[in-house]
Amino acid sequence: MTRQLSGSPFLKPFFLKTPVSPLRQRRHTLPASEFRNLTPQDAISVFEIEREAFVSVSGECPLTPDEVLNFLGQCPELSLGWFEEGQLVAFIIGSGWDKERLSQEAMTQHIPDTPTVHIHVLSVHRHCRQQGKGSILLWRYLQYLRCMPGLRRALLICEDFLVPFYLKAGFKEKGPSAISVSNMHFQELEYRLGGQAYARRNSGC
Repeated sequence: MTRQLSGSPFLKPFFLKTPVSPLRQRRHTLPASEFRNLTPQDAISVFEIEREAFVSVSGECPLTPDEVLNFLGQCPELSLGWFEEGQLVAFIIGSGWDKERLSQEAMTQHIPDTPTVHIHVLSVHRHCRQQGKGSILLWRYLQYLRCMPGLRRALLICEDFLVPFYLKAGFKEKGPSAISVSNMHFQELEYRLGGQAYARRNSGC
């Protein structure tokens, strides 16, 4: 609809526009839910979530601040963050590995152009736990890896109580890991990336 101002033949018609609410504008600039690769600029948020999640349970963080920065600088394409209204709520960090099983060196190294991804850490912000976000993020990450040429599998280590979570996501047990941290022992699991990525309906994202 157009409206013309009266009183001057030189004034052109203008379109009446419905005012946009601040909330709508905010959602346009900050998506309600966004998944993207992490960058070194996200390192502080990553470590804050990681520290709160792991130190309270085991007293150890899977990655130090320097290691977070290192992996996000070397292989950001092997990470995935879940952001809500611009805030990081969950993340996964991985790196490349070139051997059949994970060793202590895999904890700090990234080997480029390899068929294996080592998943170092999956963590969810304390205010967003018990909502299924870890499962959703892991599913999305694995489907994302399927689309990356040359990748064939993902490996990770975890404590015994987390094994059922990863088995439910499609991982298979490879047995006890050779890696130990502060007298903690782990199981090693593997996920085969064969096949095509597929769309998941009603994922809750």
